[in-house]
Amino acid sequence: MKVFTEKALIERGIKEYAFIDPKNLEFSEDIQKLCNNGACRMYNKTWACPPAIGDAEECRKRCNGYREALLFSSVYELEDSFDYEGMVDAGVRFRELCDELYLLCGADSQKYLVLCNGACIRCEKCTYPDSPCRFPEKLFLSLEGHGINVSLLAKSCGMKYINGKDTVTYFGMILCK
Repeated sequence: MKVFTEKALIERGIKEYAFIDPKNLEFSEDIQKLCNNGACRMYNKTWACPPAIGDAEECRKRCNGYREALLFSSVYELEDSFDYEGMVDAGVRFRELCDELYLLCGADSQKYLVLCNGACIRCEKCTYPDSPCRFPEKLFLSLEGHGINVSLLAKSCGMKYINGKDTVTYFGMILCK
């Protein structure tokens, strides 16, 4: 992905990154079951998460339709390990970072797919399942909701999943056709 130079990534606060072949991604029903069992309380509440995004096999097929992918992480400082407000704020800042990277791609939802930590937070209340997404071109789907074990993926790419005391690390992926 030529739009992602090392300089462009570092300037935006990317801690680590790796270019990977989407066909090498592993998709697990067990990871998706964490969503179904209420791990983040967003199951069946948003267009970005299961069941709206499909089962692990549908997610695999979706991702395999892309030629390459950029896995990236950003690390945020917390006051302490119980700083929930800091984690939420970092999550919002990470989404803004994903927006920046998407704009760097030309904001072309036909050519790029963005996967992020957790559920979409664009709207105060998601329209799911009653009405279509208000911003489908800006709908970043859940990385974990796809059934991807992010900690194992990070390890296989030589990236740190945990980056020290009083920090939170968020991961995202941009797939390109």
